Amino acid sequence: MPVKFKIIQKGQPGVVGGGSKKYYASPVYRGEKSLEDLTKDIEKISTVSGADIRAVLYALVDVMQDSLSDGQIVRLGELGSMRASLSSEGKAKEEEVTAAAIKSAKVIFTPGTGIKNRLKTLKYEKA
Repeated sequence: MPVKFKIIQKGQPGVVGGGSKKYYASPVYRGEKSLEDLTKDIEKISTVSGADIRAVLYALVDVMQDSLSDGQIVRLGELGSMRASLSSEGKAKEEEVTAAAIKSAKVIFTPGTGIKNRLKTLKYEKA
């Protein structure tokens, strides 16, 4: 099934009034899949019960949170990997950089080769 997209207009970032505006393709999302939905999908193609699948998926979430909190990269085989990234204030001297300079953290997901290859073969359709 093709990925649908819509057209949006964007201005230039950082330019007062937006500067010259251009048109870009933007994906149209067709809903979302929850852990419960994924559990049901896996149950259909597996001999494992929904309760067991759900237990493993929720445990995976807990273990991943702990691992990321410990500063570890979480590798999930062909799915890809996740790692924590920091955003901090720039300081003039190395010794001025302390934990107080850290503004926020986020998770970076790097897809595995199967996902990367699938993205290369997507078909697109204007909505």
